[in-house]
Amino acid sequence: MSHPASGLPVGRGLVYLIVAGAAWGTAGAAASLVYRTSDMGPVALSFWRCATGLVLLAAVRLVRPRTRAAGSEPLRRKALRAVATGAGLAVFQTAYFGAVSATGLAVATVVTLGAGPVLIALGARLTMGERLGRGGTTAVAGALAGLGVLVLGGGGTTARPWGVLLALVSAAGYSAMTLLTRWWGRDGGVDVFGTTVSAFAVTSLCLLPFALIEGPVPHTAQPGALVCLVGYIAAVPTALAYALYFAGASVVRSATVSVIMLLEPVSAAVLAVALLGERLTAATLVGTALMLGSVAGLATAEARRARAPGEEPVLV
Repeated sequence: MSHPASGLPVGRGLVYLIVAGAAWGTAGAAASLVYRTSDMGPVALSFWRCATGLVLLAAVRLVRPRTRAAGSEPLRRKALRAVATGAGLAVFQTAYFGAVSATGLAVATVVTLGAGPVLIALGARLTMGERLGRGGTTAVAGALAGLGVLVLGGGGTTARPWGVLLALVSAAGYSAMTLLTRWWGRDGGVDVFGTTVSAFAVTSLCLLPFALIEGPVPHTAQPGALVCLVGYIAAVPTALAYALYFAGASVVRSATVSVIMLLEPVSAAVLAVALLGERLTAATLVGTALMLGSVAGLATAEARRARAPGEEPVLV
């Protein structure tokens, strides 16, 4: 069934989100290789990721046929949506990198991705009347438990207050971005691809001053490898993944979006085991199973709800 506002089938929106979440998970492995081959900092990498992604998206937009929705939205609303979405994306990425630096990758990931579904579920309930129901609540709880087991299963982590606060700020930026995308997607007349391009322009401008302070041009003995790595990060887990994310998030319920995007750490864990030589532990298996089961349950419920129009929006 197609979403009445955008015309995108809800089932296709779910597939878009799954692909985006899996693609996001590859960014961490690619970023670790960037850090090994150069002295590029995280903020500079985030800036080049968004700026190069913006160039790629703009090039695609030049040759992409314009849709009727692209011209049906007032210019003022387009600008507001681009600024709000881009600012949310900038806060999400920058605060997360700061949290990783302050308290470590494991705690930053758990707090950011764990707080996101909770904030999104509350925000969706208060602003759009979306209710999870008992089954949806159980699925979210299972996903968060899986996230904790997957990321913290190895032990040896230390939570520092400043890092936790930054992670919560990151979660707030991610939640605002998701809720706004869903809110505007319900009204129709939205050019999702245009939104993605505009949001990346705003995010690049927000990150530029911090990148200049950190040092935007890295030193490396392997410039070719560095360019290829940054190009991959900009093309796949950025331009492609965010275009799919914004399209899917405009038609799929917000809480479902937040849980599906937890596929990012699952994808990262699989890559760490398959390509980076990390050990396959019991925590990895249990956490992955819990998260994949929750994602599958919510995706099934979302598809079932989409096939039954006119019902109260409760995910059961």
